[in-house]
Parts: sequence; structure tokens; C-alpha cells
Amino acid sequence: MSPRLTIALDAMGGDNAPDIVVEGAALARVRFPDVRFILFGDEKRIAPLVEQHEKLKDSVTIHHTDDAVSSEERPTVALRQGRNSSMQLAINAVNSGEAAGIVSAGNTGALMAMAKVSLKMLPGIDRPAIAAPCPTKVGESVMLDLGANVEGNADNLVQFGMLGAAFARTVFGKEEPTVGLLNVGAEEVKGRDAVRQAAAIFKERKLPFKFHGFVEGDDIGAGTVDVFVVDGFTGNVVLKTLEGTVRLYSEYLRQTFKSSLFAKLSYFLARRALAKMRARIDPRRYNGATFLGLNGVVVKSHGGTDAFGFANAIGVAVDMAANDINEFIMRELAEYGDQEVPQAQVG
Repeated sequence: MSPRLTIALDAMGGDNAPDIVVEGAALARVRFPDVRFILFGDEKRIAPLVEQHEKLKDSVTIHHTDDAVSSEERPTVALRQGRNSSMQLAINAVNSGEAAGIVSAGNTGALMAMAKVSLKMLPGIDRPAIAAPCPTKVGESVMLDLGANVEGNADNLVQFGMLGAAFARTVFGKEEPTVGLLNVGAEEVKGRDAVRQAAAIFKERKLPFKFHGFVEGDDIGAGTVDVFVVDGFTGNVVLKTLEGTVRLYSEYLRQTFKSSLFAKLSYFLARRALAKMRARIDPRRYNGATFLGLNGVVVKSHGGTDAFGFANAIGVAVDMAANDINEFIMRELAEYGDQEVPQAQVG
């Protein structure tokens, strides 16, 4: 990793900013001692927090601004009125080359709109996609799009597949990742036209990954493929469903082990195993969704996360920047993205 790698942080974005941003940077500094941070936001609030972390002080620059984008602000309003906001200034740092990436726990729509206008798209990519890793029975997979686009055509889904495969190679170290299209069934005749057309294109093209075919919802937990490709509407619903299910079963376990004296004793005996399970499914470990397809590294942290979760989002940005994921994507687009493909035949 380059010792000069710098990450821009929107210090005022999120429910518990700037406290968790500064503390998250301090935690990330332990894992990445050579990384520097530029914190954009209210210096009067940020500076005292930085002073509490001795090892962080020498690796932080604070860029003061009084403006911040609220969680309720419409993206169009943020674009017009947020030019001096902590979010926009952090994005500008990436655009100018001052920082290698940005992490924000702020307004998702505003972050996407600002980043798309300021950084533009990578050549050959029509739309950005929100990608995030998810735990599976066999390790980790990545899913995209998780909400950047409500719907998309076949070409968009194919591009998402290439973006997701690049993520799996650079982050998971998969030499030949497997890619699947999330659908209502595995049969070729099922699904929307766009999904079936995308499958036909995947089969026709020479691509740097293995196309598995259609996958269903229960394949996500099984880890059937390394990359799950889906339109943004469905992907966002799946993501929120998975998060809600984890919280539901965690609450069931809590209630069960408090239900009787014998249950409390059982918890005492099983507490170490339960702690391992809790750590494995902890959503904070997977915090940090990447806006793939933009001409810059942009990572969105969950707005309600804590310092541990924000530190993991910083880790995603560092991994993306250190592995030059966008250079990797552009090389593959140059090699595989300009192919003549017969018109997909769908019934």
C-alpha cells in the first residue's frame, strides 16, 4: 500500500457524526497505519475529538466548513445548495486527486447525485451500481445493484456483472468469480425480459468470469455464486429483508435465553459459541457499500452505524483505492466491453 494514500471523510454525515467518524478513523488507523485522513466539517466539533486519539492526530487534516447535507435533503436540493457542504468538499478532494477515496455516512441519494456529477462515470459504464458484500454459508459474496437504479435494462445488468466480478477479484481474491442473475426461477423461460436478455448476452460474450445462470433468493445465503446481479429496486428490498431477518432472529434468541432459569444457564454454557455467531453475522462487519462505475472511489457507510462499522467502511475505501479497482475495471472494459453480440432471442 502506498504510504501517501489519503481518504476523505465526510465528518458531518450520519446520525452520530462527527463522533463516530473520528473514532472510526482512529480504529481504522490501527489497521492502516500509513493512511492519512482529511476530515471535512465543523472544526470546533472535530478538533477536540481528534485530540482524544494520540495516534490519530498526526495523520489527520481538518478542512473546516459550516455546511452539511441533512439526511432528509432531496438530492436536487443538495446539488444546488450544498456546494460548500462537508459531503461535496470531500467528493471534490477525490476529484482533484487530493484524496484516493471518500467515505460518508450521510444522505445516500445526495452522495450518489453529487458524486455522479462531480466524478462522472467510468468510460463504457452507463449507470453506477451500489455494491456490498454479504455473509454466506461458504464465506462472502457481493450483491449489486442495491438501490442506485430502480430499474435497468439488459446492458445495465451485464455491466453490473462486470463491475461485481472486478470487486470479487480485487476484494475477495477470486481469480475467476462466478456471476449469477437473481431471478424468480432457474428456468430460462422465467423472469423479466431484461433479465433473460442479460442472461443471453452473458452466454454469448467472452467475459473474465464464469456465468452461473439464474439464481434464486435462497442461493444468497448458500453462497451459490460470488456475484449476485439484480436491479436496484429488487436489490434494495433483498438487502433490507436480510438486515431485518438478522435483527428478528437476534431478538428471538435474546428472548429465548431470558425465558427461564434453565435457558439462562444454557446461555451461560453456550455464550462463547453464540459470541462467535454474533460476530460472524454482525452487520457492522459488512458496513460500507461501494458506488461502482464512478470515476473515483466512493463508499457509503450506514447512517446509523457506530465507530466499529464506520472503520470497516473506511477499510473498504482503502482496499478499493489500494487495489486500483477503477483501473482494473477500465482495463477489462477495454478488453471485453466492446464485443458484437447477436440480438438476444427471448420468448
